[in-house]
Amino acid sequence: MLESYYTDSFKKISQEKQDKILNAAIIEFAEHGFDSANINQIAQKAEISVGSLYKYFGSKEELYLMIIRIGIESTKKVLEEIMLGEQDFLSRIERIIRTIQLQSRENLHLTRLYNIMAAESKSELAGRIVSEMENDTAGLYASFIAEAQASHSIRADIHPQLFAFFLDNLFITLQFSYSSDYYKERLRTFAGIDIHDQDELVAEQLIKFIKGAFFLN
Repeated sequence: MLESYYTDSFKKISQEKQDKILNAAIIEFAEHGFDSANINQIAQKAEISVGSLYKYFGSKEELYLMIIRIGIESTKKVLEEIMLGEQDFLSRIERIIRTIQLQSRENLHLTRLYNIMAAESKSELAGRIVSEMENDTAGLYASFIAEAQASHSIRADIHPQLFAFFLDNLFITLQFSYSSDYYKERLRTFAGIDIHDQDELVAEQLIKFIKGAFFLN
């Protein structure tokens, strides 16, 4: 799927050079959004010419889609590993929460990029990406919840698809609370100025919140 966004010329350069270009693009798009991102800045940070950049990617949109695709594939892989694991319901929920806390910091610009993308006016482009990513996520969570219901691990009177939606909203908000200035400030407003140094407390309390939703009769 990634191959549809770049040219044969991009495949021929070293992995190190590919990574440098993609990292420069991720930072530029995350800091400025699609419309305001500057191709000249991306080329400069990647230490290549603008002409070379367009030789590797046919357009600014193709480069944008490429880095979004990288984020989608990475998120999907991690979620599938957790969802298909042998752990019980709450253990898998805890793994997702802790993975969000870790990766939101480690992949700060990719997380910010998703936040910007969801709010940008370029709705057609964002819609194509968001719908594909969230279709995968919705299916994983809904199946996970339905399987837990079938094994009598969680309450039976809930709607798997709606609870998947509610659960995903919690996770997205948590993700943005470590990467977006606005959401970080909201978390501090509600929970205290030093809350970002208390990952254990956040994980513990969110697990209790989710447990209350899925296990109370």
